[in-house]
Amino acid sequence: MNLISQKLKFSEKVGYALGDGAANIAWRGVATFLFIFYTDVFGISPATVGLLMLIARFSDGIIDIIMGVICDRTNTKYGKFRPWILWTAVPLGITLSLLFTSPNLGPTGKIVYAYATYLLFFIMYTANNIPYGALMAVMTGDDKERTSLGSYRMVGAFTGGMVVQGALLFLVASFGNINPTIVVDKLEAKKYEVTVSASQDVKNVNIKTKDGIAMFTWAGAAVNDSTNIPAQGKSFSMLAGRKYSFIVAGEDNLEPKQISIVDQKRGYSSAIYILSVFLSLFLIITFLTTKERVKPPKEQKTNLGKDLRDLIRNKPWLILLGIGLLFQVYNSIKQGIVVIYFSHYLHNQLLAASFMIGLMLASIGGAMITSPLAKRLGKRNLFIYALLFSGAVNSLLVFCGPGNIVAIFTIGIISECAAAVFPTLFFAMLGDAADYSEFKNGRRATGLIYSAGSFSTKFGGGVAGAIIGFVLAAFHYNGQDQVSIQGAVPGIIMLMSWIPAIVALIAAGFMTLYPLTQKKMDTITTELNSRRAKELA
Repeated sequence: MNLISQKLKFSEKVGYALGDGAANIAWRGVATFLFIFYTDVFGISPATVGLLMLIARFSDGIIDIIMGVICDRTNTKYGKFRPWILWTAVPLGITLSLLFTSPNLGPTGKIVYAYATYLLFFIMYTANNIPYGALMAVMTGDDKERTSLGSYRMVGAFTGGMVVQGALLFLVASFGNINPTIVVDKLEAKKYEVTVSASQDVKNVNIKTKDGIAMFTWAGAAVNDSTNIPAQGKSFSMLAGRKYSFIVAGEDNLEPKQISIVDQKRGYSSAIYILSVFLSLFLIITFLTTKERVKPPKEQKTNLGKDLRDLIRNKPWLILLGIGLLFQVYNSIKQGIVVIYFSHYLHNQLLAASFMIGLMLASIGGAMITSPLAKRLGKRNLFIYALLFSGAVNSLLVFCGPGNIVAIFTIGIISECAAAVFPTLFFAMLGDAADYSEFKNGRRATGLIYSAGSFSTKFGGGVAGAIIGFVLAAFHYNGQDQVSIQGAVPGIIMLMSWIPAIVALIAAGFMTLYPLTQKKMDTITTELNSRRAKELA
């Protein structure tokens, strides 16, 4: 059997999938939680965070291209791409941990620290993820087998995302427990005065009841009445030995053990430290279980100028560059606003964990059905249908109020099942673009093609972060001020519903320009396998 077109073993597919499980502990953790960590815990303004994400992601895109060139010129006994997965496994875990560490700094120091750690993290992420993505294209020369491998990859990715999105908030609550003193005095039916104190200073805590039903207001004259808006939780700073009192209404038989007080700073940091260990272990397993099989043509000489000229004349790749940007903007807006939406619109942050687990399960289902659907409809057509369907369904969230929990979950899950198709197909299609370049030009620069594709998705995440930051800033959002939070609710709803839907519609129109139909790919695959068989003879 031809080595470059053989079916991959189940164990190798699973091993490869663990690599994206690891990557998504980092990627989803950053995409979902870093914005609210920066604004609500670290104390940086949303506009500053949005600008940081845009600038850093653009800079990171340039590093992507450099990394792709380096990968194509790496030659070891383990291959071109696998060694980088091993070399970066531990450094990536360390830099993720630094990203969610919040040292005691002044306003300027916080911004400098955020820029430094954010850039360092994405340098490590790039050095790991570019070779990881390119590895997919050289594990097999069969484009249909690559689509199957892409499905496994996305199942791993969504499982990793589910772990971080489902577990992180509960880990934050566990590690952030400060063992406070809590006194509950009943005032009348379903109404209590709750007084809390701690033995140490805590910069940022969040108080709520564990089931998230009761409404909190400050007791007495702690703050002006105009800012004392009832909410299902309050964030504030505690001084050692000082008592803080709240009026809590809406629950029967309230007891101290039902009150949750979390040090968000310590909770986030400790939770991320634990997840970073698993990230590094998964990447090492990926290195050990995979193999590179597809090699560049024997007569190919190193020529960066030729590689770049081939790249900019590669129409399928150019279309994918735009598609990667757009679908990542779509997905990253949705991911980046979820915790804020549940915290400040539904007033139930922990419910966001259940929502995100539901989305991840839907994503796994979507990834698993992508391969058979792509065989039936073709990759391009399936991509277009998925964009239109996911965006249209997601826009329906604009009609949901805080009490429409079932509707919010249903709409989110259905939309996310279709959205799982985007990354599953995208990375398989980058492999098709590499095949197309080899078919047309007789040269292969897999790392460069994947690095430029990765640039589009990362920059799309930066654009999404900027959109979130600028929209919230336009509504004067301040994560540490309850009045400004309530005033920004219309903007939060827009970001959760119809803004990403518009992006999906634009992406669907752009995807109609993609030229590689399944018939064309069958011709390319047959011809390339014929050429490679002659080289092996």
